[in-house]
Amino acid sequence: MALIKPFRGYRPPENLAHKITSPPYDVMTSDEARKMVQGNNDSFLRIIKPEIDFNSGEEPLGDDLHNHGKNNLLDYIEKGNLVQDANFCFYLYQITMGNHTQTGIMAAVSIEEYNQGLIKKHEFTRPDKEDDRTRHIDITNANTGPVFLTYRNDGKLKNVILEILNSHPDISFTADDATFHALWKVENKIKIERLIDYFQAIPALYIADGHHRAASAARVQKIREEANPNHSGYEPYNYFLSVIFPHDEMQILDYNRVAKDLNGFTEEQFHESINENFDIVPIPHPPSPIPENNYSMHINGKWYQLDTKTHVKSDDPVEGLEASILQKYLLTPILDIDDPRTNKRIDFVGGIRGMVELERRCEIDCQVAFALPPVSIEQLLSVADSGQVMPPKSTWFEPKLRSGMVVRLLD
Repeated sequence: MALIKPFRGYRPPENLAHKITSPPYDVMTSDEARKMVQGNNDSFLRIIKPEIDFNSGEEPLGDDLHNHGKNNLLDYIEKGNLVQDANFCFYLYQITMGNHTQTGIMAAVSIEEYNQGLIKKHEFTRPDKEDDRTRHIDITNANTGPVFLTYRNDGKLKNVILEILNSHPDISFTADDATFHALWKVENKIKIERLIDYFQAIPALYIADGHHRAASAARVQKIREEANPNHSGYEPYNYFLSVIFPHDEMQILDYNRVAKDLNGFTEEQFHESINENFDIVPIPHPPSPIPENNYSMHINGKWYQLDTKTHVKSDDPVEGLEASILQKYLLTPILDIDDPRTNKRIDFVGGIRGMVELERRCEIDCQVAFALPPVSIEQLLSVADSGQVMPPKSTWFEPKLRSGMVVRLLD
């Protein structure tokens, strides 16, 4: 089962939504965010990345910074940049990027079910990021960004979704990155009950993106439960904000790797070392997307195709992933990058930035780049169902959900 609940969200007025909503906090650096908000004092980035209100190096730290974000949120509510809906609602959120469209249900989902494993994970979290998001949620008293969930689509919601889509959206705009966003408020009681009943009948939800937001919301729930002698389980802090998309509408791009150095090897020695487990073929340009069981490698201004040799392939849902094979047979034994979550000699580049970004990084601060095939949604679900986790930075979902489309307070 999946317990979802309607809530009274805070939304920007339609005429300001394109200015207020923003990309999520974790897809840009602070300096990039500062540039994005130039000329726009209404950006939601002032709440989720409040350091941008200060010069680099002069921003407050820790709780002081999150309190600044909280004050910005309260200011937005006070001046009408975010207005609370009068009734408890679900929301239908549709995003279009190029020829790809996906439509999801925005709802509050149960932290108890998350703790029970009914909302399944496919990656570990980083303690430092989880600590930071926990303080952000607790201090702002809000879910400022949704967790991106998916479910195995059986088509039974199609008619309900189409009925909603046939009405005029409450918010619609094209963002600066050319993605189109539309939001419908769902307050009809019959439709609400149909959505609740449908999700109660499905066996599980899956986290696609937002593992840190989900884990941090669960930590905040525990903090507040322990501090509340009258805790009932029905308080808003027992749920977190999510958008739930059908699995067959998901789009996963490649998530690539760049390494700072060759661990002391010359280029020739490096080629010899990787040839044990990969066939190396020079190519003029990398294909797009990279085929299964293949990689494209950029080094010293040249591209190569790496074909995985038969003896390193695996049918295991995790060990067989290209990210796992690259880590096990190249990054760890040859480049001595043992834990990619903490090692400073590796970085990750989302596929949305293209191969040109891998070439650029190899020109300025790295020596070798690896382009990987994108993970399929079926691979993700299989890993989650097996109770395992993928290697760090295995999936890059596009399009990204806008933060500030709907905000949910915790009291």
